Amino acid sequence: MITASEILAASILIVDDQESNILLLEQVLDEAGYTSIASTMNPREVCTLHRKHRYDLILLDLQMPGMDGFQVMEALKTNEEEAYLPVLVITAQPGHKLRALQAGARDFISKPFDLVEVQMRIRNMLEVRLLYKKLANYNKMLEQTVQERTAELRESEARYRSLTELASDWYWEQDENMNFTKVSGPVLEMLGIRVGPLLGESAGLEDAGWDESERAVLQAAIAAREPFLDFLFHRVNADGSQQQFRVSGEPMFNRSCRFIGYRGIGVEVTSKN
Repeated sequence: MITASEILAASILIVDDQESNILLLEQVLDEAGYTSIASTMNPREVCTLHRKHRYDLILLDLQMPGMDGFQVMEALKTNEEEAYLPVLVITAQPGHKLRALQAGARDFISKPFDLVEVQMRIRNMLEVRLLYKKLANYNKMLEQTVQERTAELRESEARYRSLTELASDWYWEQDENMNFTKVSGPVLEMLGIRVGPLLGESAGLEDAGWDESERAVLQAAIAAREPFLDFLFHRVNADGSQQQFRVSGEPMFNRSCRFIGYRGIGVEVTSKN
């Protein structure tokens, strides 16, 4: 919520070629308790002043010589970084009200002034403006928090991969089509795996000697997108020697819970005796 003190501390610029109108509005605002009021009789200064001070509200007269209020609003649009144009137009022409709103003004004050109406419209518009700024600041903070959290997660994932690679003989990742996208360690030497996307060929187990029943169980777990822990995988080499591997893997999902692949680690546990 926006407090009364925040509204009264908001910055306001009065733009009018008539000094009497400026003095009247300054008096109304001062008596209402507003503390940050500026004014100019030169409409060509508005963009420069707003770029420097970022006013919360611009009270803008439409009929001015040299550069009218509509031209000022068009200039502000090119100068304004925010989507919300904080302009409250002042006009004595009823036909200008709709055109002013279409040009980007948020509200209008009619001449001659109804002082109660002036105070009410200024307060209402400042409340909306300050709420808009508070929301914009919150969104920036939220975006920054998301970016920082994303960076932390990426760093954490990098540490995880590094540790798993150090703690295992090999590490792998596969995409949703089960093609290998990352392999580290002596995978080819240990398992005879041909890594399709990395070598430009289709993935598969190249050498004979694997226990087909174990392979079927492992493939079924992967097809069902189930994790597996310390799965024992055996191989008989051409010279009659045997190798045993312990592998663990888990499916990966994105934030939308869509399956995006597998990752896992493996170690050779062949007895050295």
